[in-house]
Amino acid sequence: MTDHDQLMKALIREFFADFLRLFFADWAARFDLTHVEWLDKELLPDPPDGSRHLLDLVAKLRTKEPAPGHDPADASAWLAVVHIEIESPDKTTLLKPRLPRYYIHLRDARGLPVLPIVLYLKVGLDGIGVDAVSESFWELEVLTFRYLYVGLPGLDAVKYVAGSDWLGVALAALMKVEKERIRALGREALERIKMAPLSAQQRYLLAACVDKYLPLDEAGRAEFEKFINADEEVRAMAKGIFERAYDEGVEKGRSRGFHEGQLNLICAQLERRFGTLPERFVERLNSLPTERLVAVGINAMTAKSLEELGVE
Repeated sequence: MTDHDQLMKALIREFFADFLRLFFADWAARFDLTHVEWLDKELLPDPPDGSRHLLDLVAKLRTKEPAPGHDPADASAWLAVVHIEIESPDKTTLLKPRLPRYYIHLRDARGLPVLPIVLYLKVGLDGIGVDAVSESFWELEVLTFRYLYVGLPGLDAVKYVAGSDWLGVALAALMKVEKERIRALGREALERIKMAPLSAQQRYLLAACVDKYLPLDEAGRAEFEKFINADEEVRAMAKGIFERAYDEGVEKGRSRGFHEGQLNLICAQLERRFGTLPERFVERLNSLPTERLVAVGINAMTAKSLEELGVE
């Protein structure tokens, strides 16, 4: 997952049980979702090319029935791992070859059954299903690896934005919808999220997803900014998302790539609010140290003007 999708990672982590129930109800029913242990630093050892991969979301939880390798007589040991990768590129070819290696790493490191899931943000496939990675040596099929997937662009946004699951309301922002309904969909999603019986932080995450992936009109933009300005805890969460993205970027040894991704995200945010950015302003942003750029990204969500950011 790229650093600028840190928001999506925070969203799925917060609504993990809802995610499983919404898209994989049969699987969700076989897990005990009342307690989840997050394994935050699952970093693969350096492969031969020297790159490193921090897995997106790795959860350890109990199962309600024994899985292969479990002792049927010892329910206390019925543990499993759910691994979710969030993929933003508009094709599957970048991630799929890595999935078997991710699985083997987790299976060996944890000694537990592993359920692999991919959340595609820009690839629809069949909406929800099972996909496979296969390798052959001539006519011999050496490896077949299967995983569950959600392809959000393959799902109907209107159905989910009107549904009873709040995560589905927010994720409708990435689903298919007729062009003439896009802005209305964003307003409807925000209006529903505003009334959701959730914590302020949870409503912020849901609203931020809508804001990021759907174009909002002036009224919708004003409504979103109320989420951030109205509650100190919400502002702290917004700040935390940017800071965690920076921390992970450094840990992966990809600070330069993170800097570029953060710059693109901030520019996109500001252009949606203030129109085309002056070239000098963008150059000045790019020259800032990464730590300062993160701070600008946090302030960009509530600033009333470019001047208020103090970049020039």
